[in-house]
Amino acid sequence: MKKKLVSVLLTAAMGATLLAGCSGQQAQETVDTAKDAAESASQAVEEVKDAVDENVDYGSGEIKVWVADAVVDFTNEQIAKFQEAHPEFSGYTFNVEATGEGDAAGNMITDVTAGADVYVFAQDQIARLVTAGALEIVEDSNAEVVKAENDAGAVAAATVGNTLYAYPLTSDNGYFLYYDKSVVTDPSSLEQIVADCEAAGKNFYFEVNSGWYQTAFFFGTGAELTYETDDAGNFTTCNATYASDAGVVALREILELTQSKSFQNGSSVSNATNCAAIVDGTWDSEAAKEMFGDNYACAKLPSFEGSDGKTYQLSGFGGFKLLGVKPQEDDNKLAVCDALAAYLSSEEVQLARFEAVGWGPSNLNAQQSDAVKADEALSALADQLQYTIPQGQYPGDYWSLATSLGDSVISGEIKADATDDDLMAALSDFQATCESYAK
Repeated sequence: MKKKLVSVLLTAAMGATLLAGCSGQQAQETVDTAKDAAESASQAVEEVKDAVDENVDYGSGEIKVWVADAVVDFTNEQIAKFQEAHPEFSGYTFNVEATGEGDAAGNMITDVTAGADVYVFAQDQIARLVTAGALEIVEDSNAEVVKAENDAGAVAAATVGNTLYAYPLTSDNGYFLYYDKSVVTDPSSLEQIVADCEAAGKNFYFEVNSGWYQTAFFFGTGAELTYETDDAGNFTTCNATYASDAGVVALREILELTQSKSFQNGSSVSNATNCAAIVDGTWDSEAAKEMFGDNYACAKLPSFEGSDGKTYQLSGFGGFKLLGVKPQEDDNKLAVCDALAAYLSSEEVQLARFEAVGWGPSNLNAQQSDAVKADEALSALADQLQYTIPQGQYPGDYWSLATSLGDSVISGEIKADATDDDLMAALSDFQATCESYAK
């Protein structure tokens, strides 16, 4: 039995339920796409059903699975369900080991052969893993369902070039807007948020001297700043367009924001005072609920009108957890690993994982479930992640440099009335330094 037979069988299980609760043309198109993928998978299953019923020998062996310590027990429970549903894989034992997604890639690259067969990793490590030969390409039938059923940001995070190398597991790391709905009348407009905060004598927090939050402006206008690495993790190329018209529009918007009497530099609810709006992440949702009380509300980041008269949606970094499968010499074992990855990243298991440990799903249908939608912070983040780019690897010096750029704005070193030429000069210096980190 070849790899595709088993992976198609699992994609049918993944695609069996359709998206619900969405509205609008785009949501309907997503529903239709997922439905088509599910129907195609079901047809393929029918074509191979007889072969499955023949009790094909998939062989035997051990499959090592790496997940974060917080989900070891959960993963063992899910694998037990997987085994029960697939007695044809009874020759395999599954050993789940605690290895955090921040450490998994480094361990895999150090020794791919000794590494896990199926493992969770942070999206910023995918390029290194591909280069090291530690990721199997997602089989075509599974890839179709993955792309149809998961949000665009998560799919992009799992993709290198035009090839899908991993199964999205979560969409739950990024930033968005918490606000007081008794003060902020239109959370979709940066100008209106600032005006409402000023009128109410309240503060608006945005950490513009952070290399993480600062990208919301630059990426929003279309400026780029990414790095490429070799298999040893050395930075080889810096792709940067901050020194551009788009960069000038972004930097001028940051300047304009910092001139508001409502502006406060920060991103931590626990450190915020007299606050009506703050750009922060899901980790501060409980603190934000306590601070805003009955007026607690969340939304994606707002848009703004740039100095060129165009409207831009604030962007930034998105963070995702991905599930990878290591290449195998044995096609049968690869089929079992692929099937397990499809199952562990399916809508059903993503929802169960959310309910067990609070990880935000990347599956579109799971995001529309009552349980997830009841979590306002996760819903807002899901909306925002459609406008972000997956965070890749960045040199440590980049983060310090970005802080210096933001500090120059806040301190007035870069003046509010600076000309476009002045801003271009500052951004040219910034970009040249960023590029030097990859030489």
